[in-house]
Amino acid sequence: MTDAPREDNRQQPKPKKPQMLSAATAAKKLGVFLPATPEEFQSQQISRDALQELQENPPEWLRTLRKEGPHPRDEVSRRLGVSNSALARGGVSDSMTTAEITALLDDRPEWLVAEREKHVPGSGRPPGTAIGERPASARQHGEDSADDQGDDD
Repeated sequence: MTDAPREDNRQQPKPKKPQMLSAATAAKKLGVFLPATPEEFQSQQISRDALQELQENPPEWLRTLRKEGPHPRDEVSRRLGVSNSALARGGVSDSMTTAEITALLDDRPEWLVAEREKHVPGSGRPPGTAIGERPASARQHGEDSADDQGDDD
């Protein structure tokens, strides 16, 4: 045997490639409505590192979109306290601005009150009127009903 060093034939690790996301996926992860983002954001793929940087140090356009909208359907449903299906039943468009959401919450249309009750019971109606709930009886309010009073005949 010789004392000469042998050549290393082991496979060398490949350098990592940056994982790329489509603009639609990146917008969803950032919680913004894709058509409202700048053209340069929409036209390119975004690396995970760039996405992380956008989340940690959002540029002005991203801060404005998150604050004022238009917001995607997921964010609209979260802010209204209803499901995505409820928005479709209520005839709400795919996106809404913060001002439109606030106006809906102030007006409280009947469909919104009903859908909020389905989503989170007790969130919009007076006690005893929630869907599936029994109305409050007179006995619970301390009143005696005529059936409880006996006749002395």
